[in-house]
Amino acid sequence: MTEEKKPVISVSDLYKIYRVGDTKVKALNGIDFTIYKGEFCAIVGTSGSGKSTLLNMLAGLEQPTRGEIVIAGEHMENKSENQLVKFRREHIGFIFQSFNLMSTLDAIENVALPLNFQGIEKKERLLRAEKVLELVGLGTHKKHRPTQMSGGQQQRVGVARALVVDPELIFADEPTGNLDSNTSKEVMELMKKVVREQNQTLVMVTHDEKLATFADRIFQISDGKITKIIDNTQPDLMYEEI
Repeated sequence: MTEEKKPVISVSDLYKIYRVGDTKVKALNGIDFTIYKGEFCAIVGTSGSGKSTLLNMLAGLEQPTRGEIVIAGEHMENKSENQLVKFRREHIGFIFQSFNLMSTLDAIENVALPLNFQGIEKKERLLRAEKVLELVGLGTHKKHRPTQMSGGQQQRVGVARALVVDPELIFADEPTGNLDSNTSKEVMELMKKVVREQNQTLVMVTHDEKLATFADRIFQISDGKITKIIDNTQPDLMYEEI
């Protein structure tokens, strides 16, 4: 974590209420927290706990019923759909469970893809993509297509693709859900290393408490509320959220 502890995400009094027939379901039930630059944070909970809804709110994929979400100094809840698309493109990198690589493109082309949307010319796109592939240990695989790579290698390409736009924030949704335990550990160690070396901010959603221990802080969520925050950088420090 950086010494100045610059907030990258600030969430206050966040609610998401769905109507199911005549019933109101509180998917998020009054959430408050801050995440700082350079942190690796994990949001952990079982299916239906609200963790995926929370990630969707942070990414601007769903609008809150009530509350504030400030990311990189900008209010997400006030933005139009077009503004949210532009914001995600310019500020956020995504790592998906299913890798989401284009099968017709090789590794370097897959990594360079998000830069197309920023209007960056091809030579520069490929230079940047090559640099981040080296960073994730795949410099020798840049011409490999997804079918020529293992699951762990494909997810490394996914991590590189998230990094190539130099985002303020990276969101990872069950990033090791399709990997075996050894490969999952390797990918988590890679993500932790990248956060350290690049001073990136990474928010991961997972149901796996063991994987969450790689994070600096763990936000445990249940029934739409943060029930506990565990600080792994200070093993003796743990505090409850009311």
